[in-house]
Amino acid sequence: MKRILTLTLLVLGLGWGPLSGEEKESRETRVRAAVEKSLPLLLKAAQGHVEQKSCFACHNQALPMLAWSRMKAAGLAPPEKEIKKQSDFILEFLGKNRERFQSGQGTGGQADTAGYAMLTLELAGVKPNETTSAVVEYFLKHQAGEPHWKATSNRPPSEASNFTTNYLALRAIRVWGAARQKERIEKRKNQVKQWLENTPGKETEDLAFRLLGLKECQAGDNILESAGKKILEKQQASGGWAQKDGMEVDPYATATALAALHLSGTLKSEDKRFIQGVEFLLQEQKADGSWMVKSRSKPFQAYYESGFPHGKDQFISVAASGWGTTVLLLALAK
Repeated sequence: MKRILTLTLLVLGLGWGPLSGEEKESRETRVRAAVEKSLPLLLKAAQGHVEQKSCFACHNQALPMLAWSRMKAAGLAPPEKEIKKQSDFILEFLGKNRERFQSGQGTGGQADTAGYAMLTLELAGVKPNETTSAVVEYFLKHQAGEPHWKATSNRPPSEASNFTTNYLALRAIRVWGAARQKERIEKRKNQVKQWLENTPGKETEDLAFRLLGLKECQAGDNILESAGKKILEKQQASGGWAQKDGMEVDPYATATALAALHLSGTLKSEDKRFIQGVEFLLQEQKADGSWMVKSRSKPFQAYYESGFPHGKDQFISVAASGWGTTVLLLALAK
């Protein structure tokens, strides 16, 4: 009954008017409690991957790191030792494939894997080195004859959208590019910017990462506002988003939409629409601290247990939990 009442208030627009100091404190307490439940599971997922695998994993490494990178701003202490362990593991994986990156061949997962790996290293505070320079060279050579990078995997929602691929690649070449690569980086960025501006997205993953990509390209305020509006149009009465039209709302789509809107500067944490989305995430969090999403991807690698719940749905659920925790930490940031 309490949940029905909450969602009814959201639908009517009555649930989040101006809040009193006591109400704000109560909401912050709920958000902080949710974060404190989810963070240990993200740690377990990251540790479990390193213990069992030799490759980099977008879901079990990048998404926990995304959440850890937002902890200080929320007044929490990040797991520094684990951050170092994870970044060393990723650098070793990339380093073993340095020649492949330097030549433009890359590894399995191609630009998505390389992009998420470089984002994880950035968030961990790693400094540029020969390996990161080689990965930038990969991005500049990979699909160089195309107007934008193309996803080579088909693992929806997180590894199937060209918009996700291009955001990750753009961020990587900006953050890690060397002076000698600057001219080619600028040329590639302008190519992709034109594609982003002229290409509408369909699914929530497209819309969220198109907005982040446009922000990365320093698109004009009017373009960012228009891209953000496309995302907000998809928000449901519950406060959440669906991965695509016809599907039910879920934590992964909701958290990526909210993160993109907030990180692009389109939607502030005190905005009613953001608060509604946060409320949806709080309602959907499981008792163990995780968020669960049903997988749509066809497995192609040997299954393993990382220590995160939800069995064969655990990997997209780790991603959802990483994004969800990140959004809640953004809500707590001072």
